[in-house]
Amino acid sequence: MKNAKILFVCSEIAPYLPENDISIVCRHLPQAVQEMGNEIRTFVPHYGCINDRRHQLHEVIRLSGINLIIDDNDHPLLIKVASISAARMQVYFIDNEDFFRRKQLFTDDTGISFADNDERAIFYARGVLETVKKLQWVPDIIHCHGWFTYMVPLFLKKVYKDDIINNSKIILSLYNDKFDGKFSNTLERKLLSKNIKPKHIQTLIEKPDYEHFVKFAVDYSDGIIYGSKRIGKRIDEYVRGTEKQILEYKDTINNPQSYADFYEKFIIKT
Repeated sequence: MKNAKILFVCSEIAPYLPENDISIVCRHLPQAVQEMGNEIRTFVPHYGCINDRRHQLHEVIRLSGINLIIDDNDHPLLIKVASISAARMQVYFIDNEDFFRRKQLFTDDTGISFADNDERAIFYARGVLETVKKLQWVPDIIHCHGWFTYMVPLFLKKVYKDDIINNSKIILSLYNDKFDGKFSNTLERKLLSKNIKPKHIQTLIEKPDYEHFVKFAVDYSDGIIYGSKRIGKRIDEYVRGTEKQILEYKDTINNPQSYADFYEKFIIKT
C-alpha cells in the first residue's frame, strides 16, 4: 500500500499519555504507515494531564473557532498540534474547556465514569470530522482506536452522508477497554438530528452500556481489527456474526504490514 490517506482517531497516544494497548498502537502504527509512503493525520483528545510546555503543543488558529452544539449548548472547538520528532509525525489535539481540562481521562479519582462521557465522545467525534473537513483532506481510511472514538462511525455515515468524507471507509480497532456503568439517559436527545433518527441508534439507546456501544459502532463500521488479545466473549461472537472483514490480533510494532494489507482491501481504486 502506498499513496493512501489514513486518518487515525485515537483515544490515547504515547508519549503524551501512559503506555497501554491503545496508546502504543497509536504511537507506532501511524509512523509505520507513513514510512510506507502514505499520508496520515492523527488525532487525540487534549486531556488536562497532557503538559503543553513539555510536549510543545501550540494552537492552530486557522482550525480553531468552530462552535459545536450538543444538547442545545455551544461548545467551542480548539485545535492544538505537536510533533513526535523521532517519528516525524504531527499529532492534532481536540480541546474544549468543558470536556478536556480535567486531569483524568474517563473516570474520577474514585473510578466512577464521568457523567458527561457521552457528550465528550460526541464532541470528540464531531470535532475530528469538522477539522478534517476544514483541512480539505479526504482520507481513504478512518481508523478508530478505543471506545471513546466509537461515535465517529455513526456521524460519518449519517451526519456527513452527503459530504465528500463520507467516501472514507471506517476501520474499528477493538480493545480490552471496558468501562463500567452506562451513558446518561439523555443520550438519545443528544444524538437525534435531522439525519440521525431513533431507528439509527436503537441498539445503543436500548441499553447504553459498553457492550452495546461497541456493537453499535461495529454496525456502522466497514472492517474490524482486534487490537487486544481479549475483547470479551459476547462482543467477539457478535463481531464474527456480522460477516464483516476481520484482522485478528497482531503485535503492531512487528507487524505493521498486516495493517496496511488490511487497509488496502477497503481502498477504492481510481
